[in-house]
Amino acid sequence: MKERKTFWDKNAGRYDRFMRKDRAAYEEMYKLIRPVVKAKTVLELATGTGLIAKHIVNAAAHIEATDASAEMIAEAKRDNHSAKLHFSVQDMFRLPYADKSFDVVIVSNALHIVPQPEKALQEIKRVLKEDGVLIAPTFTHVGNSFSGKVKAFFMKLAGFPLHSRWTSEEYLRFLRQNGWTVRKSAVLKASFPLTYAECVKMEV
Repeated sequence: MKERKTFWDKNAGRYDRFMRKDRAAYEEMYKLIRPVVKAKTVLELATGTGLIAKHIVNAAAHIEATDASAEMIAEAKRDNHSAKLHFSVQDMFRLPYADKSFDVVIVSNALHIVPQPEKALQEIKRVLKEDGVLIAPTFTHVGNSFSGKVKAFFMKLAGFPLHSRWTSEEYLRFLRQNGWTVRKSAVLKASFPLTYAECVKMEV
């Protein structure tokens, strides 16, 4: 986790500016997420500066928004005006919550940047209620255009920790292989193709 944490701590202050260019894709994503979280208890992992949590909190009953980076959480707390939204520093591989605590877990643009994403999915499964929903939108870099590949190259030079490279189809297959039924998916147009995935626990 160390490598990822130092990169995000260093870049916390400029993260929102970096994400601005994908505002349209994110607006589309918020529209997809809001009905799912309506009046629900939500856990968000890798919240960064809290962009998603702040845009959907009015729909939810309560959101616990977490990140491994203390600097990211400090940024997120700065303009949090909702009593329904709580930010904290947590490790997504060892969450402090009881089994089956949440109706919805959101992990956005994080599974491709952590080592062993399947372990993160196991921990999500533990804290999610049996009938709960996982929302896992992720940049799927392999489907890149030439300009996307150039961007990915420079991000790598800057120290961006990319551990998994998936096409949209490979990413959805990865979720299924790890015990999730994908009930809804869409590819949103952004700097990199953004694969929105809404999942439930696979029936054994």
